[in-house]
Amino acid sequence: MKVIIVGCGRLGSELAFLLFKHGNDVAIIDRDPEAFNLLNAEFRGHLVEGDALSHDVLKRSGVENADAFAAVTSTDSVNLVAARVASEIFHIRTVVARNFEPNFSELYSIFNLEVISGTSWSASRLEEMILNEQFKLFYSFGSGEVDYYQVILPAHWEGKRVSDLNQKQKESVLSSITRKGRSFIPDQDEVLQAGDHLHFSATHEGIEALRLKLALDHQEL
Repeated sequence: MKVIIVGCGRLGSELAFLLFKHGNDVAIIDRDPEAFNLLNAEFRGHLVEGDALSHDVLKRSGVENADAFAAVTSTDSVNLVAARVASEIFHIRTVVARNFEPNFSELYSIFNLEVISGTSWSASRLEEMILNEQFKLFYSFGSGEVDYYQVILPAHWEGKRVSDLNQKQKESVLSSITRKGRSFIPDQDEVLQAGDHLHFSATHEGIEALRLKLALDHQEL
């Protein structure tokens, strides 16, 4: 996977190395060349010095062939604009932006950008979010203790009921389902269909438990 990261601070540098270590093609952009000193010495990705809001700089990073894009600088205006350019102009499939100031939250929502909030996110958690398209994070509450996710139901869960999904799930709550463009609040007897978009509020532990549950083969359910 080709991943572009904007911002070589603590989170950006750790994320870049994790993605590189796991076999991904990584380019990281920062306007301060000294910021690249934060990278692990074993990192062999592409370093791009310059303003991430410049099309020329983005093109030097390989943005036109990117599969994912993460804007994780410490400045909301940079993250917002860079993420929108990646999504709207370069049509990158997975785009994530880091949000610090609450007054920017509505703008991220208006532009339908996937957001991580505050400073509590780890690089490993962000890496998993970038690589796993089945689970899409829409919002983090508080300091990230509870997140709001959209989860795409895998095919082998078709025909099961909401009650099967909720069984023993203490730290995740299913609030609604979107099916064929229509959203509704399900009861426990609702029969699930492959491709349903399930909307959950969950802790980090809760979403991990849900991820494991959805990965089970049909025979194990």
